[in-house]
Amino acid sequence: MTEDNQKNVEKDKDQQKNTSKEKSEEISLEQKLKETEDKLLRSLAEIENQRRRFEKEIKDAFEFGSFNFAKESLAILDNLQRAKDAIKNHEVLKLNKDLDKFLENISIIEKDLISIFEKNRITKIDTKNKKFNPNLHQAMVEIEDDMHEVGAIVQEIQSGYMLGERLLRPALVGIAKKKNTKNEEKTEKKEEK
Repeated sequence: MTEDNQKNVEKDKDQQKNTSKEKSEEISLEQKLKETEDKLLRSLAEIENQRRRFEKEIKDAFEFGSFNFAKESLAILDNLQRAKDAIKNHEVLKLNKDLDKFLENISIIEKDLISIFEKNRITKIDTKNKKFNPNLHQAMVEIEDDMHEVGAIVQEIQSGYMLGERLLRPALVGIAKKKNTKNEEKTEKKEEK
């Protein structure tokens, strides 16, 4: 090979190296651009998710911020109802002529409190002729009863309430169960002996 040919070959090699460098730089620039675009899109999505989360928290704060206050206020209504029942059933107070006026005033206060609750989306859970629902009711006792189907609510011990769509307090209930015939047979056998 001549010296000129050798120089030309070296130039070609240098040009190929430069071309491959340029291509690798172009590829890396394209990759960097794609990576940057991907990071930007992820950041925007994260910001949007955070915005939605904050909006939901603000909405929940407005809707359910009074949750604890409402839950504790139920004790006032419960105590009014207990006082009314206790006064009605008290032997000495039954004889008092002014008892009806006093009970009427307690009933007015009770109705006003219920009205305030309803204005603030606090509603009583209906248990009459309902089937036991563990999301709304808490079973406190099982009552042997052949008149109702198993799992039906036969007694309300304490009223339950909802705040909007949220459970404020479950209703404490007694539910029906079938009479245990085995126990009856055993007691009958014992009586026979």
